Amino acid sequence: MAKVLITGTNRGIGAVTAIAVARAGHTVYATMRDPARGRALAEIAQRERLPISIVRMDVDIDESVDAATSTIRAEAGCIDVLVNNAGIVRSGSIEGLALGDFKAAMETNYFGPLRTIRAWLPHLRAQRSGCIVNVTSVAGRIACSPLAPYAASKFALEALSEALAQEMRPFNVRVAIVQPGIIDTAMAREVKDVAADAAYPQVRRFGDMFAAALDAPTPPSAVAATILEIIDSGTLTLRHPVGPGAEGFLGWRASMTDDEWVTWGALSDDAWYDRVGSEFGLDARSKRQVAAVHGA
Repeated sequence: MAKVLITGTNRGIGAVTAIAVARAGHTVYATMRDPARGRALAEIAQRERLPISIVRMDVDIDESVDAATSTIRAEAGCIDVLVNNAGIVRSGSIEGLALGDFKAAMETNYFGPLRTIRAWLPHLRAQRSGCIVNVTSVAGRIACSPLAPYAASKFALEALSEALAQEMRPFNVRVAIVQPGIIDTAMAREVKDVAADAAYPQVRRFGDMFAAALDAPTPPSAVAATILEIIDSGTLTLRHPVGPGAEGFLGWRASMTDDEWVTWGALSDDAWYDRVGSEFGLDARSKRQVAAVHGA
């Protein structure tokens, strides 16, 4: 059985993954900024007697990552698997968002994984075995307004992962990228509920698309199952899309020229909603109409 460190486990994908991995018999070090927010996870672990230890770690802070690494090293020696899941979303137009939103997304979603990776690489390299799983997103391959800060950070993590996989292969350390689509988490619902921007309709209608997708939600357990399969299977496959729409959306973007993609994002509302309905079966327009009627 493996010793698995998972970041961002206070809720959502991280919490569900910690439980699934521990139920499979692995020892889990579940890290989060504030362990007080992990009470639900702690209660499940205690009730089911799962091998889960909750460790304080803020991936934005060098000293916090170093302290958590030392704590886990003292108890476990070297881990076998590092799952970089911690992440935040910032949604809005490039003009409308503050510069700090872009910095915050990059700090947590890119520099956070980089900190944990660098903390453990010497040990994994010396051990000559292990696995690093980086949770990115479909948005790590496809940039859509209004998710520029989030997509930029996930694009960066994808690039880091590709380079890391090349460096680690000679040391028998596997690297995998998990690319969730729209998953039913609190973070996805933040995108759904983002305030409209009068100048940029993309902000409003992308929230509508999230709302329509969440009518038939994909649960976080789908991502957890993929991560567990990566851990247990020994796969060397680099990228793992997750969710019923993930591969389709990636393939759809790959089939388009850059100009076609830009044109799609710049369509008028009616044309854009029609395309989303015809090509993805999501009636995002009706969500807006229902909301308008109820608000009247």
